[in-house]
This record gives sequence, C-alpha cells and structure tokens, in this order.
Amino acid sequence: MIDEAALQELLSYSSSSPVLSVYLNLEPQQAAADAPRQRLRQLLRTFGAEAPDDTEAIARHFELAHDQRGRSLAMFSQQAGGFFRAFPLAVGLRSRARRMDRPYIKPLADVLDRYGHYGIALVDQRAVRLFGLHLGEMREHETKPGEPVRHTKRGGASSLPGRRGGTAGRTRHQEEIAERNLREAAQAATEFFQASRVRRVLLGGHPTTTAHFGELLPKTVQTLIVGDFPIDMNAGHAEILQRAMTLAEQAETRAEASLVEGLMTAAAKGRDGVVRLDDTLRAVHEGRVMILFVRDGFRAPGFQCTGCGYLTARRPQAECPYCGKGFNEIPDAVELAVRRVLQSGNEVEVVGPEAGLERGGSIGARLRY
Repeated sequence: MIDEAALQELLSYSSSSPVLSVYLNLEPQQAAADAPRQRLRQLLRTFGAEAPDDTEAIARHFELAHDQRGRSLAMFSQQAGGFFRAFPLAVGLRSRARRMDRPYIKPLADVLDRYGHYGIALVDQRAVRLFGLHLGEMREHETKPGEPVRHTKRGGASSLPGRRGGTAGRTRHQEEIAERNLREAAQAATEFFQASRVRRVLLGGHPTTTAHFGELLPKTVQTLIVGDFPIDMNAGHAEILQRAMTLAEQAETRAEASLVEGLMTAAAKGRDGVVRLDDTLRAVHEGRVMILFVRDGFRAPGFQCTGCGYLTARRPQAECPYCGKGFNEIPDAVELAVRRVLQSGNEVEVVGPEAGLERGGSIGARLRY
C-alpha cells in the first residue's frame, strides 16, 4: 500500500532518463484468470524498443515478486538510475502506462483523494468499534465496551421507546447508562479520529443512534462526517468494508459535483476560481492554487519554460513572460500541474465525468486570491 511518504518520494524523484510508470488492473474479466498478464504484455509492448530494461524489470516483478494481493498494481522503473518501486493497491484502477521524465503520479493523486484517510465508527448504546480505512484497506482499532444496558422485567420502567433508538421497558437508570456510554464512545472516537488524522468519517449502526452519536462529536469532527449506514454492531470486517466503500464512493461522487459547481460559480463571478487549461496553468505557476480540479483521464500537451518552469497550453510566440527564457514542448502539461500542486502541499481533486467539469474545459482551480 502506498502512503504519503512513498508519494512524496515519487513526487521528488527526477532523473536524466525517463521513468516507465505502469498501472495494472488485476481484476479478472469474464473469468479469464490470465487477463492481468495479457493486459501487462499489451501495455509493455508499446515501450519495448525504447525502454527494454524497464519493461523487463516490470514484467519480472509481476511474474516473480508480485504476491497477487490487491485489485491493482502500480509500478515505476528507471533502471538506468537503479530506481524501481511497486505498490499493490486494494482498489481498482484503470490500466495505463506512461514514459516520462518523472514518475506518472496523477492516478495515485486520484486514489488518495477518493479512498484515503477515512475513519469509521460503528456504535450502539453499549460500545463503539473504530476503524481506519485507507485505500481500500481497513484496520480495527481496539476499544473498550461501555457498561451493559440490562433490560428489566420489574415495574417502574418507562412505557415509551428508549431515547436515541432504544427500546421500550427501560428504567431511567438504564437510559442514563446508555447516554453515558454514547458520550464516552464519542470521546474515544474523537481521540482516534484526531490521532489518525482522518479526512472523512463514516458512521454505522441504528440510524437513530448514529444521529445522536454524531451530535455528541465536536464540531470539528461533525464537519468530516460524509454519511452513515445501518449495520449490526457485530458485523464482520468484510461486510463493514463493503458497506463503507460503497458509501464512500457515493459520498465522493456527491462531493465532487458540489465542489465543481462551486468552482464554476466562482470562476463565472471572477472571484476565487479559474477554469480552462491556460488560466489554470498560470495560477499554478503563480502559486495561487488551493485546490486543483482535473477530470479523470484528462491529458493535454503544452510548453514548459526552460528557465522558471512556467507551463502554458498555447504555442509561445515570444519568450517567457516571467523570466524571458525559451520553451520546450511537453507531452502532458496537466501531469506537471498536478505534481506541482501536490509538491506545494495543496490539494488535487481528480473528478469523474458525473461532476460536470467538462463545462470548464476539464480542469480548474480554487484560488488563494
């Protein structure tokens, strides 16, 4: 699995020789077990003549070192510099290959944005189960259950349904225990989410219980909640992962559409947003980008200044307006824009077709100023 440190290594790596980057989907299609191997051969065939050492290194890793885990595999090879990295991924990625002067990281930016750094809390009126979900891999955090809420058969019980999704026939004392358990669970979840630096939170359990549990979380955590799902507290990991991934994908699709709509409005009003390639590249160069938006699969050739690195999609008619140097033609200005925004510590949103970014030329940015 790739983490932030590995991504930063790929971002900072440069060499005088091109790097071959391969993303391979490992999911068999139509029950063909050999499908991933056939996909890889097809991808490598394009680069066999110009990069034989790199294609051989990638093929060798797939055949001998790859342990068949995960749904995708990302591989980066630059044998002239002794560089090779491979990362199994638990989420599916479209198969593709690029040979460029640096590792091709745009698909990784997409998967980190879409599936990275989730926190999950399964809660009932007795306990909470906490999970970290990152790039399709889920781990459970050890938590202690609260005090049991025992139901009584004696008189004196409430004749109304228990508060916050409880049941009829509970005493006031039992209600107080359930409330205390939820508050302690909210405190434990808050500490876990903050320590794990999660970016988004999913809640699972009875809808009434999760609603109240969310109210008990601090505002800083409430803003991270992107959805909730009904599930039994004792559900197995496979079921929890499947429900969480489905909800995460739905939440991300909704969030992307909302963010793109906000971008389009800001750009139309000439405030803190720009769309279309050249205006966006200019904002990237000037360091004004907070969030870069790119439609998945969008590529565009361009030109890069040999002096300051300024990127433009238009063929230059004169020297660079920033430093006066000349330009080199490059195969993908979008990839370099993504890299620069990530290197500066800002965000990249790689959005799907449902988000509607095509209206803005498939690329845009929210700006600092």
